[in-house]
Amino acid sequence: MLNLFLKYKSVLRFIFMFLGSYLVFTLAYNLYLEFFRYPVYFPDYITHLVAIQSEALINSFGYDAQILPHQSELSMKLIVNQVYLARIVEGCNAVSIIILFSAFVLSFFGKLKLTLLYLLAGAVIIYAMNIIRIAILAIGIYEFSQYTEFLHSIIFPLIIYGTVFLLWVIWVRIYSQKQKV
Repeated sequence: MLNLFLKYKSVLRFIFMFLGSYLVFTLAYNLYLEFFRYPVYFPDYITHLVAIQSEALINSFGYDAQILPHQSELSMKLIVNQVYLARIVEGCNAVSIIILFSAFVLSFFGKLKLTLLYLLAGAVIIYAMNIIRIAILAIGIYEFSQYTEFLHSIIFPLIIYGTVFLLWVIWVRIYSQKQKV
């Protein structure tokens, strides 16, 4: 049994680091959602901020975007040129995706400074791509409403998960280079 643990030590380390960090981050985020929901910012601060920044980006493309709190659910209504297009819900704020990204990077923990800088840079890139993704989706739905399902089901996830995948590949390459040295 000990031989198996020694043989698969790196695999077990990866699994435990990934699951452990994912669990800790997810619990922390759920506590945040539980205790900081809509006293001032609706539905929560991060989702509210994402909605505001998405509105600003859509407006910068020459559209008249507006966000309003939804009357009957925890979301922000996204309106473009007076047309209600979508809801921005807690799941649209990219935090869960940043948690997934972070858990993976921590599973290949390298030097502390490099790892923390990469986590910060990756989180900023994912967050920014999420704002861009929401703007593209909103404009796409406004201009091509017949493709709403395709845009939301295929293009929408492809942008964000593709970004995360590329960041993971870059991190593994950086990590493997540091391991060789």
